[in-house]
Amino acid sequence: MKHFSAILTAAVLLGVEVNLRAEIADGIKAIAHDSVITYHQVETLAAPFVEELRRQYREQPALYEKQAAQAYDDAMERLVENQVILHDFESSAQYNLPESIIDERLEETIRTRFNNDRVAFTKTLQAEGKTLEQYRREFREEFIISEMRYVRGERAQIISPHKIEVFYLDHQDQFKLPEQVKLSLILLSKPADDAGQVRKLAGEILGKIQSGTTFAEMASIYSQGSEREAGGARDWEELAKLKEELRDSAIKLSTGQVSDVIETPAACYLVKLDGKRPAHVRPLNEVRDDIEKTILAQEHDRAQKQWIERLKKKTFVRYF
Repeated sequence: MKHFSAILTAAVLLGVEVNLRAEIADGIKAIAHDSVITYHQVETLAAPFVEELRRQYREQPALYEKQAAQAYDDAMERLVENQVILHDFESSAQYNLPESIIDERLEETIRTRFNNDRVAFTKTLQAEGKTLEQYRREFREEFIISEMRYVRGERAQIISPHKIEVFYLDHQDQFKLPEQVKLSLILLSKPADDAGQVRKLAGEILGKIQSGTTFAEMASIYSQGSEREAGGARDWEELAKLKEELRDSAIKLSTGQVSDVIETPAACYLVKLDGKRPAHVRPLNEVRDDIEKTILAQEHDRAQKQWIERLKKKTFVRYF
C-alpha cells in the first residue's frame, strides 16, 4: 500500500487526474509527463504479439515466458515514447497542425474503412464504448505520432555505394545460396493393391523417353504430381532439401539426363535434371537494392531512437 501511495503522490504532484478505483484495479506501469500508462494499456498493445509467441513457442514454455516478458516491455516502451512525442508536439511552437487536416483524414477513414456508412461508423463507436469526440482525439494523436516518427526518422535519404559495398562484405552469410537443382518429375502413385504394375508402367514410360518422346509430353500424360500441367517441370530448389531418393538420383545425373525408375513403397518416379547451380554468394549487383533498403531502415530506426532519447531527457518519465 505504501508503494501505491507513493505512485499516487507522484501522479498528483504532476497534475495527473487519477481515478482511484480504476488505477487500483488496473495499476500503473509508467508516467510520461502528465500521462499515466496502465497495465491494461500495455497488455492491450502487447496482446497480438504475445498470442503469436504463444503459438510459436507452445512446446517451449520457458522461452515463451522470456519472449512474452520482452513483448510487454517493448509495448510499455512504445506507449511511453508515444506520450513523449505527443508532449513534444503539443508544447513546441515549431509544429503546426491545422485541425482541418485531421477532419479530412478522419473523413477519408470513414469512406475507406466504413464505405462512407456513418451508421456503421457510429455503431462501431458504440460497441467500443467511445464518443465521436474520444475517437477523434485518439485519431488525432495516432496521426501526430505516426507523422512525427516518420519525419524524424527520415534523415539519411542517400546511401553511398561505399556503404553498400561494406555491408555486402560484412554480411556475406546473408547472401549465400546453397547448391540448387532444377528438376522435371514424373510421379506414379502406387495403389494399395499394386502388384508391380506401377513399376512396369514407369519402365514403359522411360522406354518411350529413351526412344525420343519428350519427358514433358510423358509427364503431361502420366504424372500424378502437381507439376503435371507444366510438363513435370519444377522450380529451382535446394538440393539438400529434396527427398532422399530424389536427391541421390539428382546428384548422379548430368544436365539433360533422365534417371532410371526410382521406386519407393508409395510411388515410382522418373527424374530429369534440367539444371544445376553450385553453392555460391549472390553477386552485389543482384542484392544492391535490398542492401540499400536494409541500411535505410537501420538509419531510420537509429535517427528515430536518437530523437526519442533526446525527448526523454527533457520530459519527466518514471517507470514502476
